[in-house]
Amino acid sequence: MLLKVTIVVLFIAVVISLFGGLRFLVKDLGGDGKKRLLYALGIRITLAALLLGTIIYGAYTGQINSQAPWDRKLHPGVTTPAAPVAPPPVTDQ
Repeated sequence: MLLKVTIVVLFIAVVISLFGGLRFLVKDLGGDGKKRLLYALGIRITLAALLLGTIIYGAYTGQINSQAPWDRKLHPGVTTPAAPVAPPPVTDQ
């Protein structure tokens, strides 16, 4: 559970950093604001690398897994469709 919370927090931090960089880009159009923009980019790259590393760690340790229906190899019992049930035979009485 802690890993999933960490992933969500890192994702939210990446989005906040993205909008912070956008704000610096718009606010510092004519001035010497490239330093702040590049600093925001560095923070975003660091957070994205941490997020990717956390996801890879979670997948490697098995703490997060895929529930997608196309992963039949991972979950054969869950994704295999049940055998169709034949209707009862019709008898004339």
